[in-house]
Amino acid sequence: MKIPTRRYIILTGLIVAALFIGGCSWMNGIPTAFADSQPTVIPSATPAAAPTISPQLSGDLQTLQSGFNSVYEQVIPSVVNIQVSQIAAQAASPGMPGMPFDFPLQQPEQQAPYRRSGLGSGFVWDQQGHIVTNNHVVENADEILVTFYDGTSVPAEIVGTDAESDLAIVKVDYPADSLQPIQVADSTQVEIGDLAAAIGNPFGLKGTMTVGIISALGRSLPVSASSFQGSSYTIPDIIQTDAAINPGNSGGVLVDTNGQLIGIPTAIESSSGVNAGIGFVIPSIIVQNVAPALIDQGYYEHPWIGISGTTLNSKIAEEMHLPRDQHGVLVVDVVPGSPSDEAGLRGSDRVVNENDQKMRLGGDIITQIDSHETRDFEDLTAYLARYTSAGQTVTLNILRDGEPQSVELTLEVRPSQRQENMAQDAPANQPRLGIKGITLPSEIAKAMDLPGKQKGVLIQQLLQDSPAEKAGLRGSYKTTTINGEQVLIGGDVIIALNDKDIENIQDLQSALSDFSSGDEITVTILRDGDEMEINVELE
Repeated sequence: MKIPTRRYIILTGLIVAALFIGGCSWMNGIPTAFADSQPTVIPSATPAAAPTISPQLSGDLQTLQSGFNSVYEQVIPSVVNIQVSQIAAQAASPGMPGMPFDFPLQQPEQQAPYRRSGLGSGFVWDQQGHIVTNNHVVENADEILVTFYDGTSVPAEIVGTDAESDLAIVKVDYPADSLQPIQVADSTQVEIGDLAAAIGNPFGLKGTMTVGIISALGRSLPVSASSFQGSSYTIPDIIQTDAAINPGNSGGVLVDTNGQLIGIPTAIESSSGVNAGIGFVIPSIIVQNVAPALIDQGYYEHPWIGISGTTLNSKIAEEMHLPRDQHGVLVVDVVPGSPSDEAGLRGSDRVVNENDQKMRLGGDIITQIDSHETRDFEDLTAYLARYTSAGQTVTLNILRDGEPQSVELTLEVRPSQRQENMAQDAPANQPRLGIKGITLPSEIAKAMDLPGKQKGVLIQQLLQDSPAEKAGLRGSYKTTTINGEQVLIGGDVIIALNDKDIENIQDLQSALSDFSSGDEITVTILRDGDEMEINVELE
Protein backbone atom coordinates (compact mmCIF):
# COMPACT_ATOMS: atom_id res chain seq x y z
CA MET A 1 0.00 0.00 0.00
CA LYS A 2 1.26 3.44 -0.87
CA ILE A 3 2.28 5.29 2.24
CA PRO A 4 1.52 9.03 2.15
CA THR A 5 4.60 11.24 2.14
CA ARG A 6 5.12 12.67 5.58
CA ARG A 7 6.08 16.31 5.72
CA TYR A 8 8.04 17.48 8.71
CA ILE A 9 8.35 21.10 9.75
CA ILE A 10 11.49 21.54 11.84
CA LEU A 11 11.68 24.67 13.94
CA THR A 12 15.25 25.54 14.89
CA GLY A 13 15.89 28.20 17.48
CA LEU A 14 18.95 30.41 16.85
CA ILE A 15 20.43 32.58 19.52
CA VAL A 16 22.21 35.55 17.93
CA ALA A 17 24.41 37.87 20.04
CA ALA A 18 24.93 41.38 18.63
CA LEU A 19 26.97 44.23 20.08
CA PHE A 20 26.02 47.66 18.92
CA ILE A 21 28.82 50.16 19.75
CA GLY A 22 28.36 53.83 18.97
CA GLY A 23 28.77 57.32 20.41
CA CYS A 24 32.11 56.45 22.08
CA SER A 25 35.27 54.42 21.71
CA TRP A 26 36.87 52.02 24.19
CA MET A 27 40.20 52.50 26.09
CA ASN A 28 41.56 49.84 28.31
CA GLY A 29 38.10 48.51 28.64
CA ILE A 30 36.72 51.87 29.83
CA PRO A 31 34.63 54.17 27.63
CA THR A 32 36.62 57.42 26.83
CA ALA A 33 33.73 59.54 27.99
CA PHE A 34 34.50 58.34 31.52
CA ALA A 35 38.35 58.29 31.29
CA ASP A 36 38.83 61.13 33.80
CA SER A 37 36.53 59.72 36.39
CA GLN A 38 37.25 57.08 38.95
CA PRO A 39 37.18 53.70 37.34
CA THR A 40 34.19 51.66 38.35
CA VAL A 41 34.68 48.05 39.06
CA ILE A 42 32.06 46.02 37.22
CA PRO A 43 31.65 42.57 38.64
CA SER A 44 31.84 39.70 36.19
CA ALA A 45 28.51 38.39 35.06
CA THR A 46 27.24 35.38 36.92
CA PRO A 47 25.20 32.93 34.88
CA ALA A 48 21.58 32.85 35.99
CA ALA A 49 20.70 29.76 37.93
CA ALA A 50 18.71 27.23 35.90
CA PRO A 51 15.11 26.88 37.05
CA THR A 52 14.56 23.87 39.20
CA ILE A 53 11.59 21.56 39.44
CA SER A 54 10.42 20.80 42.91
CA PRO A 55 11.06 17.23 44.02
CA GLN A 56 7.33 16.70 44.44
CA LEU A 57 6.51 17.89 40.89
CA SER A 58 9.38 15.89 39.45
CA GLY A 59 8.13 12.82 41.25
CA ASP A 60 4.58 13.39 39.98
CA LEU A 61 5.81 13.69 36.40
CA GLN A 62 7.87 10.54 36.72
CA THR A 63 4.86 8.71 38.14
CA LEU A 64 2.66 9.93 35.28
CA GLN A 65 5.23 8.94 32.69
CA SER A 66 5.82 5.50 34.12
CA GLY A 67 2.06 5.07 34.40
CA PHE A 68 1.57 5.60 30.68
CA ASN A 69 4.55 3.35 29.98
CA SER A 70 2.79 0.62 31.94
CA VAL A 71 -0.54 1.26 30.19
CA TYR A 72 1.08 0.82 26.79
CA GLU A 73 2.92 -2.34 27.77
CA GLN A 74 -0.29 -3.78 29.20
CA VAL A 75 -2.61 -2.88 26.33
CA ILE A 76 -0.53 -3.21 23.15
CA PRO A 77 -0.65 -7.06 23.05
CA SER A 78 -4.45 -6.77 22.81
CA VAL A 79 -4.53 -4.29 19.91
CA VAL A 80 -4.39 -5.51 16.31
CA ASN A 81 -4.05 -4.02 12.86
CA ILE A 82 -6.83 -4.95 10.43
CA GLN A 83 -6.28 -4.88 6.68
CA VAL A 84 -9.28 -5.46 4.43
CA SER A 85 -9.79 -5.74 0.69
CA GLN A 86 -12.75 -6.17 -1.61
CA ILE A 87 -13.51 -6.36 -5.29
CA ALA A 88 -15.04 -3.04 -6.37
CA ALA A 89 -16.92 -2.62 -9.62
CA GLN A 90 -15.64 0.90 -10.19
CA ALA A 91 -13.68 3.64 -8.48
CA ALA A 92 -15.44 5.24 -5.56
CA SER A 93 -14.54 8.14 -3.37
CA PRO A 94 -13.04 7.02 -0.04
CA GLY A 95 -14.81 7.57 3.21
CA MET A 96 -18.23 6.70 4.52
CA PRO A 97 -20.90 9.43 4.10
CA GLY A 98 -21.67 11.05 7.43
CA MET A 99 -18.77 9.24 9.07
CA PRO A 100 -15.77 11.56 8.70
CA PHE A 101 -13.46 9.18 10.55
CA ASP A 102 -12.86 6.34 8.12
CA PHE A 103 -9.83 4.21 7.35
CA PRO A 104 -7.51 5.17 4.45
CA LEU A 105 -8.16 3.50 1.13
CA GLN A 106 -6.01 2.71 -1.88
CA GLN A 107 -7.58 2.60 -5.30
CA PRO A 108 -6.47 3.03 -8.93
CA GLU A 109 -8.02 5.48 -11.35
CA GLN A 110 -9.43 3.02 -13.89
CA GLN A 111 -13.12 2.16 -13.86
CA ALA A 112 -12.70 -1.59 -14.45
CA PRO A 113 -13.17 -3.96 -11.49
CA TYR A 114 -10.22 -3.86 -9.12
CA ARG A 115 -9.32 -4.79 -5.57
CA ARG A 116 -9.94 -2.01 -3.05
CA SER A 117 -8.05 -2.07 0.25
CA GLY A 118 -8.19 -0.30 3.59
CA LEU A 119 -6.80 -0.29 7.11
CA GLY A 120 -8.32 -0.15 10.55
CA SER A 121 -7.79 -1.36 14.09
CA GLY A 122 -9.29 -3.91 16.44
CA PHE A 123 -8.68 -5.63 19.75
CA VAL A 124 -8.75 -9.12 21.23
CA TRP A 125 -12.02 -9.88 23.00
CA ASP A 126 -11.45 -13.44 24.23
CA GLN A 127 -9.11 -16.40 23.92
CA GLN A 128 -11.37 -18.08 21.38
CA GLY A 129 -9.99 -15.73 18.72
CA HIS A 130 -12.76 -13.15 18.57
CA ILE A 131 -11.64 -9.65 17.56
CA VAL A 132 -13.82 -6.54 18.03
CA THR A 133 -13.69 -3.71 15.51
CA ASN A 134 -15.98 -1.18 13.81
CA ASN A 135 -18.52 -2.44 11.32
CA HIS A 136 -17.44 0.21 8.82
CA VAL A 137 -13.89 -1.20 8.88
CA VAL A 138 -14.86 -4.70 7.68
CA GLU A 139 -18.18 -4.08 5.95
CA ASN A 140 -18.36 -5.79 2.54
CA ALA A 141 -14.76 -7.03 2.87
CA ASP A 142 -13.80 -10.06 0.78
CA GLU A 143 -10.55 -10.67 2.64
CA ILE A 144 -9.52 -9.68 6.17
CA LEU A 145 -5.99 -9.90 7.55
CA VAL A 146 -5.31 -9.38 11.26
CA THR A 147 -1.78 -8.45 12.34
CA PHE A 148 -0.77 -8.74 16.00
CA TYR A 149 1.66 -6.47 17.83
CA ASP A 150 4.53 -8.95 17.30
CA GLY A 151 4.06 -8.80 13.52
CA THR A 152 2.25 -12.13 13.11
CA SER A 153 -0.51 -11.94 10.46
CA VAL A 154 -3.44 -14.34 10.16
CA PRO A 155 -6.62 -14.32 8.06
CA ALA A 156 -9.95 -13.58 9.73
CA GLU A 157 -13.62 -14.18 8.99
CA ILE A 158 -16.63 -12.08 9.95
CA VAL A 159 -18.70 -13.67 12.73
CA GLY A 160 -21.29 -10.95 13.29
CA THR A 161 -22.02 -7.33 12.47
CA ASP A 162 -24.29 -4.61 13.78
CA ALA A 163 -24.43 -1.51 11.58
CA GLU A 164 -26.66 0.33 14.05
CA SER A 165 -23.93 0.40 16.71
CA ASP A 166 -21.11 0.27 14.11
CA LEU A 167 -19.63 -2.82 15.77
CA ALA A 168 -18.41 -6.08 14.27
CA ILE A 169 -16.73 -9.31 15.38
CA VAL A 170 -14.15 -11.16 13.29
CA LYS A 171 -12.51 -14.43 14.28
CA VAL A 172 -8.96 -15.70 13.83
CA ASP A 173 -7.48 -19.16 14.22
CA TYR A 174 -4.69 -18.43 16.71
CA PRO A 175 -3.27 -20.19 19.79
CA ALA A 176 -5.32 -19.29 22.85
CA ASP A 177 -2.25 -18.80 25.03
CA SER A 178 -1.00 -16.15 22.58
CA LEU A 179 -4.21 -14.12 22.78
CA GLN A 180 -4.45 -11.41 25.45
CA PRO A 181 -8.05 -10.15 25.79
CA ILE A 182 -8.57 -6.50 26.64
CA GLN A 183 -9.69 -5.65 30.17
CA VAL A 184 -12.97 -3.74 30.15
CA ALA A 185 -13.87 -0.80 32.41
CA ASP A 186 -17.35 0.50 33.23
CA SER A 187 -17.75 3.49 30.90
CA THR A 188 -20.67 4.82 32.97
CA GLN A 189 -18.14 5.75 35.66
CA VAL A 190 -16.02 7.87 33.31
CA GLU A 191 -15.94 11.59 34.13
CA ILE A 192 -15.06 14.67 32.12
CA GLY A 193 -11.40 15.49 32.69
CA ASP A 194 -10.28 11.90 33.16
CA LEU A 195 -7.03 11.01 31.42
CA ALA A 196 -7.35 8.59 28.51
CA ALA A 197 -5.07 7.00 25.92
CA ALA A 198 -5.95 5.92 22.37
CA ILE A 199 -4.01 3.01 20.88
CA GLY A 200 -4.42 1.92 17.30
CA ASN A 201 -2.99 2.15 13.81
CA PRO A 202 -3.54 5.67 12.42
CA PHE A 203 -2.59 5.81 8.73
CA GLY A 204 -1.33 2.25 9.13
CA LEU A 205 1.29 3.24 11.71
CA LYS A 206 0.71 0.29 13.99
CA GLY A 207 1.01 0.46 17.74
CA THR A 208 0.55 4.24 17.99
CA MET A 209 -0.45 5.68 21.36
CA THR A 210 -1.82 9.18 21.95
CA VAL A 211 -2.97 10.75 25.20
CA GLY A 212 -5.68 13.21 26.13
CA ILE A 213 -8.68 13.66 28.39
CA ILE A 214 -12.38 12.87 28.32
CA SER A 215 -13.79 16.07 26.83
CA ALA A 216 -17.54 15.41 27.04
CA LEU A 217 -20.09 12.67 27.69
CA GLY A 218 -23.52 11.78 26.37
CA ARG A 219 -22.95 12.74 22.75
CA SER A 220 -24.94 11.17 19.91
CA LEU A 221 -23.39 9.86 16.70
CA PRO A 222 -25.55 9.43 13.57
CA VAL A 223 -25.37 5.97 12.07
CA SER A 224 -24.17 6.02 8.46
CA ALA A 225 -23.58 2.66 6.86
CA SER A 226 -24.31 1.26 3.45
CA SER A 227 -26.45 -1.64 4.60
CA PHE A 228 -29.07 -0.04 6.79
CA GLN A 229 -31.11 3.07 7.21
CA GLY A 230 -32.77 3.57 10.54
CA SER A 231 -35.46 6.09 11.31
CA SER A 232 -33.03 8.91 12.10
CA TYR A 233 -31.30 6.61 14.59
CA THR A 234 -28.09 7.63 16.31
CA ILE A 235 -25.66 5.77 18.55
CA PRO A 236 -26.25 7.19 22.06
CA ASP A 237 -23.99 7.62 25.07
CA ILE A 238 -20.96 8.55 22.94
CA ILE A 239 -17.75 9.64 24.71
CA GLN A 240 -15.84 12.63 23.33
CA THR A 241 -12.06 12.86 23.70
CA ASP A 242 -9.25 15.15 22.59
CA ALA A 243 -6.72 12.30 22.39
CA ALA A 244 -5.35 12.46 18.85
CA ILE A 245 -7.13 9.89 16.68
CA ASN A 246 -6.98 9.71 12.91
CA PRO A 247 -8.07 7.50 9.99
CA GLY A 248 -6.91 4.00 10.84
CA ASN A 249 -7.72 4.35 14.56
CA SER A 250 -11.24 3.09 13.80
CA GLY A 251 -11.97 -0.03 15.84
CA GLY A 252 -9.04 0.45 18.21
CA VAL A 253 -9.16 1.24 21.91
CA LEU A 254 -9.53 4.18 24.25
CA VAL A 255 -8.32 3.10 27.69
CA ASP A 256 -8.15 4.64 31.14
CA THR A 257 -5.08 4.97 33.34
CA ASN A 258 -5.56 1.37 34.45
CA GLY A 259 -5.23 0.18 30.86
CA GLN A 260 -8.90 -0.85 30.74
CA LEU A 261 -11.20 -0.30 27.77
CA ILE A 262 -13.59 2.62 28.07
CA GLY A 263 -14.55 2.75 24.39
CA ILE A 264 -13.81 2.29 20.69
CA PRO A 265 -12.66 5.30 18.60
CA THR A 266 -15.12 5.50 15.72
CA ALA A 267 -15.44 9.01 14.27
CA ILE A 268 -13.98 12.49 14.44
CA GLU A 269 -15.33 15.97 13.89
CA SER A 270 -12.96 17.55 11.39
CA SER A 271 -13.05 19.85 8.38
CA SER A 272 -9.87 18.27 7.00
CA GLY A 273 -10.52 14.58 7.68
CA VAL A 274 -7.72 14.33 10.23
CA ASN A 275 -7.47 14.95 13.96
CA ALA A 276 -8.90 18.25 15.15
CA GLY A 277 -9.13 17.33 18.83
CA ILE A 278 -12.74 16.11 18.73
CA GLY A 279 -12.99 12.34 18.63
CA PHE A 280 -16.08 10.20 19.22
CA VAL A 281 -15.88 6.86 21.02
CA ILE A 282 -18.47 4.08 21.38
CA PRO A 283 -18.65 3.40 25.14
CA SER A 284 -17.62 0.05 26.57
CA ILE A 285 -21.06 -0.60 28.07
CA ILE A 286 -22.55 -0.76 24.57
CA VAL A 287 -19.66 -2.99 23.43
CA GLN A 288 -20.35 -5.32 26.36
CA ASN A 289 -24.02 -5.55 25.36
CA VAL A 290 -23.50 -6.04 21.62
CA ALA A 291 -20.31 -8.13 21.31
CA PRO A 292 -21.57 -11.32 23.06
CA ALA A 293 -24.71 -11.34 20.89
CA LEU A 294 -22.66 -10.95 17.72
CA ILE A 295 -20.50 -13.88 18.80
CA ASP A 296 -23.45 -16.10 19.75
CA GLN A 297 -25.94 -15.33 16.98
CA GLY A 298 -24.26 -12.99 14.49
CA TYR A 299 -26.58 -10.06 15.11
CA TYR A 300 -27.88 -7.87 17.93
CA GLU A 301 -31.51 -7.10 18.71
CA HIS A 302 -31.78 -3.45 19.74
CA PRO A 303 -34.61 -2.60 22.13
CA TRP A 304 -37.25 -0.39 20.52
CA ILE A 305 -39.72 1.96 22.14
CA GLY A 306 -41.34 3.27 18.95
CA ILE A 307 -41.43 7.05 19.23
CA SER A 308 -39.82 10.10 17.72
CA GLY A 309 -39.30 12.92 20.17
CA THR A 310 -37.33 15.93 21.22
CA THR A 311 -35.85 17.45 24.34
CA LEU A 312 -38.31 19.71 26.13
CA ASN A 313 -36.98 23.28 26.20
CA SER A 314 -38.23 26.38 27.96
CA LYS A 315 -40.13 27.70 24.95
CA ILE A 316 -41.97 24.43 24.35
CA ALA A 317 -42.72 24.12 28.08
CA GLU A 318 -44.17 27.62 28.13
CA GLU A 319 -46.34 26.92 25.07
CA MET A 320 -47.64 23.80 26.83
CA HIS A 321 -48.42 25.80 30.00
CA LEU A 322 -45.72 24.08 32.02
CA PRO A 323 -43.00 25.64 34.22
CA ARG A 324 -40.12 26.94 32.09
CA ASP A 325 -37.69 24.79 34.07
CA GLN A 326 -39.61 21.57 33.37
CA HIS A 327 -37.35 18.89 31.87
CA GLY A 328 -38.19 15.80 29.90
CA VAL A 329 -38.69 14.23 26.47
CA LEU A 330 -41.62 15.45 24.39
CA VAL A 331 -43.23 12.65 22.37
CA VAL A 332 -43.73 14.01 18.85
CA ASP A 333 -44.83 10.88 16.96
CA VAL A 334 -45.84 7.39 18.02
CA VAL A 335 -45.16 4.63 15.47
CA PRO A 336 -48.37 2.68 14.77
CA GLY A 337 -48.23 -0.81 16.25
CA SER A 338 -45.10 0.00 18.27
CA PRO A 339 -44.65 -0.66 22.02
CA SER A 340 -45.45 2.99 22.73
CA ASP A 341 -48.63 2.77 20.66
CA GLU A 342 -49.75 -0.37 22.48
CA ALA A 343 -48.99 1.30 25.83
CA GLY A 344 -51.17 4.26 24.90
CA LEU A 345 -48.54 6.99 24.64
CA ARG A 346 -49.75 10.09 22.81
CA GLY A 347 -47.86 12.09 20.24
CA SER A 348 -48.06 15.82 19.64
CA ASP A 349 -51.38 16.90 18.14
CA ARG A 350 -51.01 20.61 17.43
CA VAL A 351 -48.62 22.91 15.62
CA VAL A 352 -47.53 26.46 16.48
CA ASN A 353 -45.35 28.83 14.48
CA GLU A 354 -42.36 30.32 16.25
CA ASN A 355 -40.04 32.61 14.28
CA ASP A 356 -41.30 31.09 11.01
CA GLN A 357 -40.58 27.61 12.31
CA LYS A 358 -43.25 25.04 13.09
CA MET A 359 -43.22 23.35 16.50
CA ARG A 360 -45.37 20.34 17.27
CA LEU A 361 -46.76 20.37 20.79
CA GLY A 362 -49.19 18.58 23.06
CA GLY A 363 -47.71 15.11 23.32
CA ASP A 364 -46.82 13.17 26.44
CA ILE A 365 -43.64 14.23 28.23
CA ILE A 366 -41.43 11.41 29.51
CA THR A 367 -39.75 12.51 32.74
CA GLN A 368 -38.39 9.17 33.99
CA ILE A 369 -37.74 5.61 32.81
CA ASP A 370 -37.48 3.00 35.55
CA SER A 371 -36.94 5.84 38.07
CA HIS A 372 -34.01 7.24 36.03
CA GLU A 373 -34.51 10.91 35.19
CA THR A 374 -34.78 11.79 31.49
CA ARG A 375 -33.78 15.45 31.35
CA ASP A 376 -33.21 15.24 27.61
CA PHE A 377 -33.68 12.85 24.70
CA GLU A 378 -30.11 11.51 25.08
CA ASP A 379 -30.91 10.38 28.64
CA LEU A 380 -33.74 8.23 27.29
CA THR A 381 -31.78 6.66 24.44
CA ALA A 382 -28.71 6.11 26.65
CA TYR A 383 -30.77 4.25 29.26
CA LEU A 384 -32.35 2.04 26.59
CA ALA A 385 -28.92 1.21 25.14
CA ARG A 386 -27.25 0.62 28.49
CA TYR A 387 -29.76 -1.26 30.58
CA THR A 388 -32.59 -2.72 28.50
CA SER A 389 -33.25 -5.50 26.00
CA ALA A 390 -36.10 -6.54 23.73
CA GLY A 391 -38.92 -8.15 25.69
CA GLN A 392 -38.16 -6.20 28.86
CA THR A 393 -40.92 -4.18 30.51
CA VAL A 394 -40.07 -0.65 31.59
CA THR A 395 -42.00 1.95 33.54
CA LEU A 396 -42.32 5.46 32.14
CA ASN A 397 -43.28 8.44 34.26
CA ILE A 398 -44.99 10.97 32.03
CA LEU A 399 -46.80 14.29 32.10
CA ARG A 400 -50.05 14.28 30.13
CA ASP A 401 -51.81 17.64 29.94
CA GLY A 402 -49.67 18.65 32.90
CA GLU A 403 -50.74 15.74 35.08
CA PRO A 404 -48.26 13.01 36.17
CA GLN A 405 -49.00 9.43 35.15
CA SER A 406 -47.18 6.11 35.07
CA VAL A 407 -47.16 3.83 32.01
CA GLU A 408 -45.77 0.30 31.64
CA LEU A 409 -44.32 -0.58 28.25
CA THR A 410 -42.80 -3.80 26.87
CA LEU A 411 -39.90 -3.14 24.53
CA GLU A 412 -39.65 -4.88 21.18
CA VAL A 413 -36.85 -5.46 18.68
CA ARG A 414 -36.12 -2.37 16.64
CA PRO A 415 -37.04 -2.84 12.97
CA SER A 416 -34.30 -2.35 10.39
CA GLN A 417 -34.62 -1.22 6.81
CA ARG A 418 -32.38 -1.94 3.83
CA GLN A 419 -30.99 1.26 2.42
CA GLU A 420 -30.10 -0.14 -0.97
CA ASN A 421 -33.79 -0.85 -1.65
CA MET A 422 -35.50 1.82 0.44
CA ALA A 423 -36.26 5.23 -1.00
CA GLN A 424 -38.85 7.98 -1.12
CA ASP A 425 -41.21 7.75 -4.04
CA ALA A 426 -40.05 11.12 -5.46
CA PRO A 427 -37.78 14.06 -4.64
CA ALA A 428 -39.35 16.72 -2.44
CA ASN A 429 -39.66 19.19 -5.34
CA GLN A 430 -41.64 16.77 -7.55
CA PRO A 431 -45.20 15.41 -7.30
CA ARG A 432 -45.18 12.65 -4.74
CA LEU A 433 -47.25 10.20 -2.78
CA GLY A 434 -45.26 10.83 0.38
CA ILE A 435 -44.08 7.33 1.22
CA LYS A 436 -40.86 5.51 1.94
CA GLY A 437 -40.81 2.02 0.53
CA ILE A 438 -38.73 -0.85 -0.76
CA THR A 439 -38.86 -3.09 -3.77
CA LEU A 440 -40.68 -6.14 -2.41
CA PRO A 441 -38.13 -8.95 -1.79
CA SER A 442 -39.29 -12.54 -2.13
CA GLU A 443 -38.56 -13.37 1.52
CA ILE A 444 -40.71 -10.45 2.73
CA ALA A 445 -43.47 -11.39 0.27
CA LYS A 446 -43.54 -14.90 1.73
CA ALA A 447 -43.56 -13.51 5.28
CA MET A 448 -46.69 -11.54 4.28
CA ASP A 449 -48.37 -14.69 2.88
CA LEU A 450 -47.90 -13.47 -0.70
CA PRO A 451 -46.41 -15.45 -3.60
CA GLY A 452 -42.63 -15.39 -3.57
CA LYS A 453 -42.65 -13.99 -7.13
CA GLN A 454 -44.99 -11.11 -6.23
CA LYS A 455 -43.73 -7.79 -7.60
CA GLY A 456 -44.37 -4.32 -6.21
CA VAL A 457 -43.34 -1.67 -3.71
CA LEU A 458 -43.91 -2.33 -0.01
CA ILE A 459 -44.85 0.86 1.85
CA GLN A 460 -42.82 0.98 5.05
CA GLN A 461 -43.38 4.56 6.18
CA LEU A 462 -45.91 7.30 5.42
CA LEU A 463 -44.69 10.88 5.60
CA GLN A 464 -46.81 13.01 7.89
CA ASP A 465 -49.68 14.88 6.18
CA SER A 466 -48.64 13.37 2.83
CA PRO A 467 -51.10 12.58 0.01
CA ALA A 468 -50.68 8.88 0.79
CA GLU A 469 -51.58 9.39 4.43
CA LYS A 470 -54.59 11.56 3.56
CA ALA A 471 -55.83 8.95 1.06
CA GLY A 472 -55.65 6.17 3.64
CA LEU A 473 -52.67 4.17 2.40
CA ARG A 474 -51.03 2.10 5.13
CA GLY A 475 -47.41 1.72 6.14
CA SER A 476 -45.79 -1.34 7.69
CA TYR A 477 -46.74 -1.89 11.30
CA LYS A 478 -45.14 -5.13 12.51
CA THR A 479 -41.72 -6.77 12.45
CA THR A 480 -40.35 -10.16 11.55
CA THR A 481 -36.88 -11.68 11.55
CA ILE A 482 -35.43 -12.54 8.13
CA ASN A 483 -31.86 -13.83 7.93
CA GLY A 484 -31.22 -12.49 11.42
CA GLU A 485 -32.46 -9.02 10.49
CA GLN A 486 -35.54 -7.34 11.91
CA VAL A 487 -37.64 -5.86 9.08
CA LEU A 488 -40.92 -4.00 8.89
CA ILE A 489 -43.75 -5.80 7.08
CA GLY A 490 -47.53 -5.63 6.76
CA GLY A 491 -47.93 -2.40 4.80
CA ASP A 492 -49.75 -1.89 1.52
CA VAL A 493 -47.96 -3.21 -1.59
CA ILE A 494 -48.27 -0.89 -4.62
CA ILE A 495 -48.61 -3.02 -7.77
CA ALA A 496 -49.96 -0.49 -10.31
CA LEU A 497 -50.43 3.23 -10.89
CA ASN A 498 -53.17 4.27 -13.34
CA ASP A 499 -53.13 0.70 -14.72
CA LYS A 500 -49.35 0.84 -15.29
CA ASP A 501 -47.64 -2.09 -13.59
CA ILE A 502 -45.24 -1.21 -10.75
CA GLU A 503 -42.62 -3.86 -10.08
CA ASN A 504 -40.02 -1.88 -8.11
CA ILE A 505 -39.27 1.49 -6.54
CA GLN A 506 -37.73 2.75 -9.81
CA ASP A 507 -40.98 2.02 -11.69
CA LEU A 508 -42.91 4.02 -9.11
CA GLN A 509 -40.55 6.99 -9.28
CA SER A 510 -40.66 6.95 -13.08
CA ALA A 511 -44.46 6.76 -13.20
CA LEU A 512 -44.89 9.65 -10.79
CA SER A 513 -42.59 11.88 -12.83
CA ASP A 514 -45.25 11.99 -15.59
CA PHE A 515 -47.72 13.83 -13.33
CA SER A 516 -48.06 17.29 -11.85
CA SER A 517 -49.05 18.57 -8.44
CA GLY A 518 -52.82 18.44 -8.06
CA ASP A 519 -53.29 15.49 -10.41
CA GLU A 520 -55.44 12.66 -9.12
CA ILE A 521 -54.15 9.17 -9.73
CA THR A 522 -55.39 5.67 -9.01
CA VAL A 523 -53.05 3.46 -7.00
CA THR A 524 -53.64 -0.29 -7.08
CA ILE A 525 -52.47 -2.07 -3.93
CA LEU A 526 -52.44 -5.37 -2.14
CA ARG A 527 -53.71 -5.09 1.43
CA ASP A 528 -53.69 -8.26 3.50
CA GLY A 529 -53.54 -10.17 0.22
CA ASP A 530 -56.61 -8.46 -1.29
CA GLU A 531 -56.34 -6.17 -4.33
CA MET A 532 -57.95 -2.74 -4.09
CA GLU A 533 -57.76 0.71 -5.69
CA ILE A 534 -57.26 4.03 -3.89
CA ASN A 535 -57.46 7.50 -5.44
CA VAL A 536 -54.71 9.91 -4.38
CA GLU A 537 -54.30 13.63 -5.14
CA LEU A 538 -50.60 14.37 -5.65
CA GLU A 539 -48.72 17.22 -3.99
